[in-house]
Amino acid sequence: MRRVAKLSAACIATAALAMTATACGSTSSEKDSSSSSSSSDGAKGGIKIGLAYDVGGRGDRSFNDSAARGADKAEKEFGGSIKELTAKSSDTEADREQRLTDLADAGYNPIVAIGYTYASSVGKVAAKYPKVNFGLIDSVVDAKNVDSITFTEEQGSYLAGVAAALKTKKDHVGFIGGVDTPLIKKFAAGYVQGVHDTNPKVKVDVQYLTHGSDTSGFASPDKGKEAASGQLDKGADVIYAAAGSSGNGAIEAVSGVKGAWAIGVDSDQYNIPGLSKYKNSILTSMVKNVDTGVYDFVKSVHGGTPLTGNQIYSLAKGGVGLATSGGFIDDIQTQLDAAKKKIVDGTITVKTTP
Repeated sequence: MRRVAKLSAACIATAALAMTATACGSTSSEKDSSSSSSSSDGAKGGIKIGLAYDVGGRGDRSFNDSAARGADKAEKEFGGSIKELTAKSSDTEADREQRLTDLADAGYNPIVAIGYTYASSVGKVAAKYPKVNFGLIDSVVDAKNVDSITFTEEQGSYLAGVAAALKTKKDHVGFIGGVDTPLIKKFAAGYVQGVHDTNPKVKVDVQYLTHGSDTSGFASPDKGKEAASGQLDKGADVIYAAAGSSGNGAIEAVSGVKGAWAIGVDSDQYNIPGLSKYKNSILTSMVKNVDTGVYDFVKSVHGGTPLTGNQIYSLAKGGVGLATSGGFIDDIQTQLDAAKKKIVDGTITVKTTP
């Protein structure tokens, strides 16, 4: 059963986390397993998982959805419940701290903070709740009760660049980043390097939707669509968007241009129901297995030996890679496999900055 409500990190009492309510904050939903206890341990081995999403939340068809799949798998396997709170693009540091604090006060353990913007707040809240296990996606916090879950996005993006260079008919491709941050620049750096290592003649347009603390670039499909349309108008025929739900708009724009390809991100977007009408334009997706990282962390907590430190999910470990759904890269798989081998064996070192 799912209940959806509006919660405020600033103006709702901790007890309200257990009920449906409407206030002045971010979207919240709760999933309960009817066969298990609501306690942290659970009478039947259940576990209470707290998820603090990045902007876009569950339903972004990309980054947050991948994290949600990992939690859903753990809930199905171990029983228990999931509590979900979603960030707003207007969030302050205090909002993020309160969101994590509310989950901890309500007895959720583990708590997974999804996105680099939570790094500082995880460090502060984890120190206040030493018996609660925190998972942090895409950033690193050094604490005894924190599992930092990171990925080599640049390596998977390099392969996306190889695919783009081999598939472009115009020797012109594009990259759209949600926000101009070090994390998204890893995607851009790998992509551009992959393109140019494959064919130095290919032009790469790089564009970011927002900058600095403005995270709306991860949740604005209209901005993604506009940016992609602009790149298509300038001659690009393959566009890779690392922009959360904004990338959905980019995919839509590409689908309207004959012969153009979109490259998805984080989830295998060819197989996302909400994007099914565009799937024949999705060349591949740079899959970032956030679901694996979340599941591994929750499983470790449930098993009594919580993961801590920095778990790095690399290309070699299957943490990132290219989806093959649709069969559109079957004809270049040999070249992609060769590039992957060179990255894994160290022949190619992929840049993490442009």
